[in-house]
Amino acid sequence: MNAEIKPVSGVLFKSLGFSLVLALLFTLVANLLPQVEGEAPVEQAVDLSSLTVESFSALGERLFAGKGTCALCHNTLGRAPDILALDMQIISAEHLQDQRYQGNADDTESYLRESMLDPGIYVVKGFGKKGSNDSVSPMPAVNKPPIELSEIEVNAVIAYLQAKDGNEVTVPLPSEAPAATVQQVSPTVLADTVEAVVTKYGCQACHRMLGSGGDLGPDLGKIGDRLSSDKIRQSIIDPNAVIVEGFSAGVMPDDLAGKMLVKELELMVTYLASGEKPVPPPESGITSTTVGTTR
Repeated sequence: MNAEIKPVSGVLFKSLGFSLVLALLFTLVANLLPQVEGEAPVEQAVDLSSLTVESFSALGERLFAGKGTCALCHNTLGRAPDILALDMQIISAEHLQDQRYQGNADDTESYLRESMLDPGIYVVKGFGKKGSNDSVSPMPAVNKPPIELSEIEVNAVIAYLQAKDGNEVTVPLPSEAPAATVQQVSPTVLADTVEAVVTKYGCQACHRMLGSGGDLGPDLGKIGDRLSSDKIRQSIIDPNAVIVEGFSAGVMPDDLAGKMLVKELELMVTYLASGEKPVPPPESGITSTTVGTTR
């Protein structure tokens, strides 16, 4: 009897030992992967009583890179003028003297405001929509959907564009208007709806989806009819792998997927593959892994 029990006991102990080692190994690997801890979005109110030119310009810089989605196009990739590398006072004066200019601006401030609110009035040569002979701007009006900057936020961006080159900030500081608020959403906060993901990453600045958006990139409304979920996922993770006819490589940021949380990516993929049909939000959790850790 004992001779029969010993082999069974040995196998049992070996199995338990292997399971324990495997569990410890998985725990170690999980702890080595970069993790992102979710935080509640912080809404920052602008205190008008203590507002300075410097803080107002700093607000504009955050808006330029964030909510305004300006940096998606105005960069070194050539899809729009790299205004961060240009002295906007000099450039504005040159554009106002261009025979093609048909607007009503007469100085840097009014030119910048006009360019943001009605970008079709004057299109910088070489940066118009394809086939328009630079008569149609691909840029959306920033005070309308999907960007929707408020008047104070528009002024803050103008202040930043003036101040960044050491020029005089001519935009008046807000004094009697309601305090502006800027949603400072940390990139680590899980966007749990398609609308939230689109807003967080500025997708509508280039793509038409959710009923509105730009046309610098393909219309994503019916992309699920053409591409599988795997192909859609690949196009986000490696946007230059396959370029849709009529569009150029290098337009979509190639580091976008690395900034997304895994659940956000899968939510977007499911939504696009479904033909823009509603999809349930991802399971909530305090901790999410970034997409970048999966590559």
